[in-house]
Amino acid sequence: MSITTAKGDSGNTTLLTGELVRKDDLRVEAYGTLDELDAHLGEARQAVSEENVRQILLEIQQDLFRLMGELACKSKPYAHPVTEEEVNKLTDRAREWEQKVHLEGLVIPGNTPQSAKLDVCRTITRRAERRIVTLSQSEPVSDFILQYINRLSDLLFILARWFEQKEGAILYAKNK
Repeated sequence: MSITTAKGDSGNTTLLTGELVRKDDLRVEAYGTLDELDAHLGEARQAVSEENVRQILLEIQQDLFRLMGELACKSKPYAHPVTEEEVNKLTDRAREWEQKVHLEGLVIPGNTPQSAKLDVCRTITRRAERRIVTLSQSEPVSDFILQYINRLSDLLFILARWFEQKEGAILYAKNK
């Protein structure tokens, strides 16, 4: 497999289904933002020492490859789409961690090194969600992709707060 092909020098790229599209196509922007998220999740995984959280982040990275693959297919369905099962698993995880965190108001993010990394991942997730929603206005996008991304930002938020709570470092916004 050759990485350097020079085929993209003209500003075009090829989707998994063979269509040639511009590199700034909404579909490419959507899965490209997930690729960025994947890299940041890898960094976050290295920043946390808790093996259970590292495993969750790795599983999310595995799921993101499937989401990106699904988004990189236009004319034919992707062989391994994200399913309701993955959405439900993420929902259950978010609810499980939410039971461990006791929030008392709006939180100012990034108060520990681990929570700061997870908050960056959360904001990239939200940007990816906006890109996917924009794409869904002009082309079909699986409801499960949208649901997965929405749940993912919830999970990343609550994991970040868990690290802050663990360190006694949750910082609440002041209402004036």
